[in-house]
Amino acid sequence: MPKMSASLPTYSVSVAKIWRRVGVLAALLILVVAASFLSDRFLTVSNLLNILRQVAIVGILAIGLTFVILTRGIDLSVGSILGISVVVYAGLLQTHGMAVAIPIGLLVAMAAGLVNGLGVASAGIPPFIMTLGMLSFTRGLAFLYTGGTPIPILNEDFYNLGNDYLFGIPIPSLILLAILTVSAVILSFTAFGRSIYAIGSNEEAARLSGVPVRFYKIIVYVIAGGVSGLAGLVYASQLSIGTPIAGQGYELDAIAAVVVGGTSLFGGKGSVGGTFLGTLIIGVLANILNLTGVDPYVQQLFKGALIVIAVYFMSRTDRA
Repeated sequence: MPKMSASLPTYSVSVAKIWRRVGVLAALLILVVAASFLSDRFLTVSNLLNILRQVAIVGILAIGLTFVILTRGIDLSVGSILGISVVVYAGLLQTHGMAVAIPIGLLVAMAAGLVNGLGVASAGIPPFIMTLGMLSFTRGLAFLYTGGTPIPILNEDFYNLGNDYLFGIPIPSLILLAILTVSAVILSFTAFGRSIYAIGSNEEAARLSGVPVRFYKIIVYVIAGGVSGLAGLVYASQLSIGTPIAGQGYELDAIAAVVVGGTSLFGGKGSVGGTFLGTLIIGVLANILNLTGVDPYVQQLFKGALIVIAVYFMSRTDRA
């Protein structure tokens, strides 16, 4: 028995390290191959484009959330920030054009992120508590702004933003890829990006080495808020309606994508590329379960199990 207990952690750590390096991509490829056998409709061009469109909103949210989690933080308010931006877009589009509605909607989302950052970095409020409060606050604002009634969006150009194609690819998917590219460059090739990893690995050491920890922690929450506003832009343009319940529960899907993609909840390890692959894994899984007629409630069981398994392996690595 002692021999078995000693070998189990070593095995778990090695699996976790492999998962972080190549396992996410391998899991996606295996899932795609399995899906192609389970349904002959899976590999059709229309279905693959549909997956890309469906994962765009959660993928955008997850990329913004990755910045926060890399600093050993968490943001439970990204779905509600998406929601407040959606109703702002809808409300302003009734009286103004896209040139006014879009910037103001994004500014509102970034302002919510700024409040989160100030609460966490300056006031010392734990990220879980601060962003949980913001979740409730922004959701309440959305209901107050709309009076609890959805606001229709009749702007055709705005509708095309979420439903049209460019070079044969859905525009929401191109927005996701653009955000992914910019974020990857920031995290991989800038001093700010390297500092984000340093803060998540050892905040005190980062501070002693001259990193403006408090300022950078505020910035990552502003980034998460702004990116949530972009996700709200896609949401509102796809559905052409501003509903105060927009984005409800999306924060859980975004966290799942980040974790499945190999980013550690303990900070300092991960990448937006992994988050993108994690988003695709969840999207492909949901798609094949839909194609094979699996009950939506059962799909939630699969998603929950996937998160627990991914977090378990990541935690074994972080303790190694």
